[in-house]
Amino acid sequence: MAESILELKEVHTFIDQHHILQGVTLDVTAGRPTVLLGRNGAGKSSTLRAIIGLNPVTSGEILFENAPINGRPPYDIARRGIGFVAEDKAVFYNLTVEENMRLSMFEETEQAMSRLETVCELFPDLKRLWRCNAGLLSGGQKQMLAIGRAFVNDHRLLLVDEPSKGLAPIVVEQVGESLLQIKDQTTIILVEQNFHLASMVGTDYFILDDGRVVHQGLMEDLADNQELKQKYLGIG
Repeated sequence: MAESILELKEVHTFIDQHHILQGVTLDVTAGRPTVLLGRNGAGKSSTLRAIIGLNPVTSGEILFENAPINGRPPYDIARRGIGFVAEDKAVFYNLTVEENMRLSMFEETEQAMSRLETVCELFPDLKRLWRCNAGLLSGGQKQMLAIGRAFVNDHRLLLVDEPSKGLAPIVVEQVGESLLQIKDQTTIILVEQNFHLASMVGTDYFILDDGRVVHQGLMEDLADNQELKQKYLGIG
């Protein structure tokens, strides 16, 4: 039986006076890519930010591999084995692709260099633009670089926030294909509005609404559930 890699138990967070997460509880199984779904403002990105330590947890508990991580700084959580790809394609524009990749490595070990080679195989554009400043890349290429930067370390859990945002459909397919290959090597939690991409990558899902989990199950079942998709995702 597969083990849980991440648990959130009644997690609450605030941004200023706004109560964002209002008791989020979820359990992610190791090796099973999981998608967080819901309308804008439902709390999906805030859940990822709480996991990685960017949004302080005011009550509740987050367990990674059965050890509590809430209250720890983001750099410590990352070193424990959780990678984070933010929705704003956070790369260093004035550094080259190579410099971005090397800067993201915890250590330039043999394993890290091997994973770097894998990134170049997954994203041939990055290898071709190795010496170019990241600021000159297209939106899709910046997204590939952001994913590659997170993947180059041996993260056992990878949080990916809205990778299709602002991308052309053909680039969305490329990003989806890369996540399909990555999911064999790390557990992915994906926040995604594009239901096609979510279905392409995800095995399990949790739907959030007003800062709470309101439904969960298998993506293959959700694909056929028009009532749920209409009610919580606005998909006709």
